[in-house]
Amino acid sequence: MFRTALRNVLAHKARLLMTVLAVMLGVAFVSGTLVFTNTVSDAYQKSSAKGFDRVDVAVRPEYQHSKGNRVGRTPELTRALLDKAAEVPGAASATGVVTGFTALAGKDGKLVGGDWQSAGGNYWGTKDPRYPLVSGHAPRNSHEVAIDSATAERAGYRVGDTVRLSVDGPVLTPTVSGIFTTDDGNVAAGGSLTLFDTATAQTLFGKKGTYDEIDVQAAAGTSQTALKAELDKALPAKLVETTTGKQLADDQAEAISSSMSSLKQGLLVFAGIALFVGTFIIANTFTMLVAQRTRELALLRAVGASRRQVTRSVLIEAFAVGAVAGVAGLAAGVGIGAGLRSLLGSFGANMPDGPLVISPGTVVTALAVGILITMLAAWLPGRRAAKIPPVAAMGSVHAKATAKSLVLRNTLGSLFAAAGVAVVLAATRMNADTGQGAMGIGAVLLIIGVFVLTPLLSRPLIAAAAPVLRAFGVSGKLARQNSVRNPRRTAATASALMIGLTLITGMTVMAGSLQTSIDKMASSAIRADYVVSMANRGPLSPDVEKKIASADGVTASSPLRNGESRVDGGTEYLTGVDGATIGELTDLKVTDGSFTVGGTRVVVDEDRAKEYGWKAGSRFTAHFEDGKAQRLTVAGVYEGNDMLNGIILDNKVLTPHLSDPADMQVMVKTADGASGAAKDRLEKVLGSNPAIRVQDKQDISDDIAQMFTLMLNMVYGLLGMAVIVAVLGVINTLAMSVFERAQEIGMLRAIGLDRSAVKRMVRLESLVISLFGGVLGIGLGVFFGWAAGELLGTKMPTYELVLPWGRMAVFLLLAGVVGVLAALWPARRAARLNMLTAITAE
Repeated sequence: MFRTALRNVLAHKARLLMTVLAVMLGVAFVSGTLVFTNTVSDAYQKSSAKGFDRVDVAVRPEYQHSKGNRVGRTPELTRALLDKAAEVPGAASATGVVTGFTALAGKDGKLVGGDWQSAGGNYWGTKDPRYPLVSGHAPRNSHEVAIDSATAERAGYRVGDTVRLSVDGPVLTPTVSGIFTTDDGNVAAGGSLTLFDTATAQTLFGKKGTYDEIDVQAAAGTSQTALKAELDKALPAKLVETTTGKQLADDQAEAISSSMSSLKQGLLVFAGIALFVGTFIIANTFTMLVAQRTRELALLRAVGASRRQVTRSVLIEAFAVGAVAGVAGLAAGVGIGAGLRSLLGSFGANMPDGPLVISPGTVVTALAVGILITMLAAWLPGRRAAKIPPVAAMGSVHAKATAKSLVLRNTLGSLFAAAGVAVVLAATRMNADTGQGAMGIGAVLLIIGVFVLTPLLSRPLIAAAAPVLRAFGVSGKLARQNSVRNPRRTAATASALMIGLTLITGMTVMAGSLQTSIDKMASSAIRADYVVSMANRGPLSPDVEKKIASADGVTASSPLRNGESRVDGGTEYLTGVDGATIGELTDLKVTDGSFTVGGTRVVVDEDRAKEYGWKAGSRFTAHFEDGKAQRLTVAGVYEGNDMLNGIILDNKVLTPHLSDPADMQVMVKTADGASGAAKDRLEKVLGSNPAIRVQDKQDISDDIAQMFTLMLNMVYGLLGMAVIVAVLGVINTLAMSVFERAQEIGMLRAIGLDRSAVKRMVRLESLVISLFGGVLGIGLGVFFGWAAGELLGTKMPTYELVLPWGRMAVFLLLAGVVGVLAALWPARRAARLNMLTAITAE
């Protein structure tokens, strides 16, 4: 039986080629994902580990909540603590570290490095071993900075050049005093690092006289553990915590691995979809191969082979196919992993250098996936073939589906579909956080139900195309009959395409609806003409709002200032505004009381009001970060959104309690409204600062649209793999169907059907099957997009369903194109059949 199985594989190499390709693509996606994420993770881990080479023990503030209803404050690392750390036994030196966001402009005025990768810090002394200088000298005062060599090369800066930069808003124009090298992973990834002298860094980053961290280096012969123990004895435990350099490196490696795991999981989900689609092709292929060898298998049964042996022979064939596909997929996956790394570089997202990582786990996973998926998909056709009675099979009485089996299949499909619809509908009534799991379960049940029912659905839906097919004469009539001749095969072929289009359509519906909803939110909640913020969404200096308020044409402005507080034993973040102007800048829907902010009167969103049982006139006590308390009165309850929510109070009340006031954004209204001239004036007032964004409502909308477009393009690209696999499935099904119907095609040719008509017949059959899968996929996608939107609507009051009719028409057109392209080779093969040879074929 083993030799027979191998002979069958070698005898049907061409027929199994598409199956091998389908499995190979799925395996390549899996192994490519593992190679890529392992390579990136390894490169970043090694790069970050170098950064801790000079840190034996790090001393950091110990954050603790104060007792009672006071907000916890972060202890400060002072110069006295640094000197004490440097003097403990076993310590060779101690370095004070200060860090923060620093936006550096290139010579073109644009931001150098990514918004979130533009960092700043302090250069310790005149020779900091962390940052070896390659030219110039260390920064010595507030008029000098040092920049990393990668940034200097990209931006074209040299020692002595004047640069423009910003930390929290105001533009600074220091001179480049030195250029240094660094192992910082963010710099390796395309970011920038700007260093100031320590005193300047402390002033700019709001750390006057203090540090974010103290790095202690051990003397020769002292271990990190021993040094940590000495520091723990000498430093106050309630104020600081100590961590060894090794532990920091391990934590960093774990954090990098964790951050990469989400990317890995996301990519593997799409790889799983491609493999899931591939199972339809494998099952279809083996079903047809087994059907074509019915007599052969029956003869094996007649000479003594058991059912298990027949099933096993089919599984051995599947094992051989899966092994070949697994090896080929692994090789292709290594190439994909290397290609993805190069692709990141071409997009400007550089990463640290490092070798391509092909772990034993990747090899085992690739082979296991290829073999297991193929064998699982082939098991059912093999089992079905083994159950055919030998006498019936040898007499060519193929065991067609009985009425009982069809009733059972349709009943099960209906139950699954009904259960899926019911669960999805129930999930739309749940909370957005709790309904996600239920909706996922419902979606799976519905897809399974539709897949099981697809043979039943194929007849009426394909019959609906009959009027169009009649226009193609005999070829059209034959194409329609052929596409419903074997409903199960048609269903499996169409389902592969259906799954890809379901996901693509669902994501498109959700993205378009969310975009429209966010546009509505921005236009309905904000009356301001502009919103000013930092490029990294970090804190703005209060000086920014002062400059804006004094600018020509500005009629109203208000900073949005955040502060932490304790309310009824829980932590609440407060939003401070200018109570006199906030009413002109926002248009929030008030559900109780009035939108009045001033003195001790505040407004709260519906979620907080419901949580604390507040209404207009309610009073509560807020405990601020400085330990002081204030009795506040709820003047009104408003409908919150993602842009404005929580407790809003006047900055005159909030600011005195903040140790370092900073604004998250500034809302601005101008006399002439939003215009190019007004925007230019604001940008000029702020010094044409690359770190600050001045955005009108359209800019905010465009930012969001860009994010959704990027997300959609990524999804389209990733799901494209599943569509390619589905195309292979259509080609495979048609090619084997042509082989199966060789005698019939020969007879049609003999009675007058010419070659062009035969080609047309096969193409139309492929087109009908593809459009059938497209209609099902788009229909399911719209349903899932609507359901997911209803779930999101519980958190987003402005959400409304928007159906992208244009894109859905394109998707259906693409399904038709897939059908036409997939039929090219099978149609050509059918037309080239020798009619006499075909008629005599068995």
